[in-house]
Amino acid sequence: MNAHLEGFNVWYVPDMCMSLTNVMSKMKNTVDVQDFLKLSICTGTVMSASLNEKAREPAYVMKIDFGPELGVKTTSAQITDQYTTEGLVGKQIVAVTNFPPLRVAGVKSEVLVLGAVTDLGVVLLATDNEVPNGTSIS
Repeated sequence: MNAHLEGFNVWYVPDMCMSLTNVMSKMKNTVDVQDFLKLSICTGTVMSASLNEKAREPAYVMKIDFGPELGVKTTSAQITDQYTTEGLVGKQIVAVTNFPPLRVAGVKSEVLVLGAVTDLGVVLLATDNEVPNGTSIS
């Protein structure tokens, strides 16, 4: 049986592991390339970091320089398992810079710092080589 599903031709074979229902449920988690391109993901350098005393879960408040176009932005991030405040200052990171500001534990969080979530805590995403702050990630 051939079914048409949101621009995809899907073949359903009863004795195969994946049914049309399984395919549809997995497709709910897909992102269109056009949606991804709406994100502004840029590099920035941590200028300061301090413990967010108001956070329920341990977190740091960071001021991050995203270059002359975006300027310095503030965020609160739960990255205390892998990083110290001293170790963060001067570190170049990667963040989503065009989400609307969100109040997090008393802090106006203007960017979302990106990292890999592991059993040992979050490991921040970074470039192999230093690039100018505000460099777009694609």
